[in-house]
Amino acid sequence: MSKQTIFQRPLWAALFAFTAAFLWGWAYPFIKLGFDEFDITADMTGSKMLFAGIRFFISGVIILSIAKLTHRSFSYKEDARDSVLTSSLFLLAFTLLNTTLHYAAFYIGLSHSQGSRAAILNSLSVFVLVLLACAFFKSDKLTLRKMVGCAIGFGGILSLNLGGEGSGSFTFLGDGMIILNALCGAFAGLMTRGVNKRVDVFVGTGYSLGVGGALLVVPGLILGGTLPHVTLLGLFYLLMLIAISTIGFTLYNKLLTCNPVGKIAIWNSLIPVVGAVTSCLCLAEEFQWKYAVAATLTTVGIYIINKGKK
Repeated sequence: MSKQTIFQRPLWAALFAFTAAFLWGWAYPFIKLGFDEFDITADMTGSKMLFAGIRFFISGVIILSIAKLTHRSFSYKEDARDSVLTSSLFLLAFTLLNTTLHYAAFYIGLSHSQGSRAAILNSLSVFVLVLLACAFFKSDKLTLRKMVGCAIGFGGILSLNLGGEGSGSFTFLGDGMIILNALCGAFAGLMTRGVNKRVDVFVGTGYSLGVGGALLVVPGLILGGTLPHVTLLGLFYLLMLIAISTIGFTLYNKLLTCNPVGKIAIWNSLIPVVGAVTSCLCLAEEFQWKYAVAATLTTVGIYIINKGKK
């Protein structure tokens, strides 16, 4: 039996998964604060894509530079060399889902929604990925516990639309884009093991963020996107977002390649809790009762899915 790596040891895997989820939760307020500091308004789609593209392009360059310095292989693995075209198309699809489409929808949706609401709604990706993993991977079996946990988690998401007129209603550019982003994230997570079979996952993550970021910058510029008001504080928010992407994706994608997908993905249900709380603290958003209900239900869903796991 091969020796377990640090990413497979239960305590370290949990710590790394928690770290990625905690960091991603902070992305919600930092993005909205960045929009405000750079004077990017809700109708400036090109500028939002440019802002996102710069973040992910630089993050990808950092990861690829570290990969080069640590002498990681940039070549396809032996099993993938017989079908270079197929492997390249697979990596391109992963790049589009993991970065370009994923975050184009995310940035547009977040600018039309409260950060706390978007954070909880985005937890849809967690439960979708848990179910998809059961369908595609033998290491993730569909059990009654998982079905009940996912049902309760979905209930938390649906509770976002409870309440009166002042509590907010579904909008395509807000909630719709966040849901699209969540689905892209779920399918990208499902593809991570396929990436690892074709190329070093660290390198694959760098390509995904770097190329995916560039594919956001180009249309952003074509649409007339700019950063209207550059300040030191704005650059600080951008640097924090770059750090979140670099650390979060590196840890998360590596964990998905060597652990049951559901065991890792379910930790992302902490993202809405962190995102909702930090958005209310940093953005002075009102913490509505339905956020507490949604966060509680998603957390209960996590507990039920993980209950009894060794």
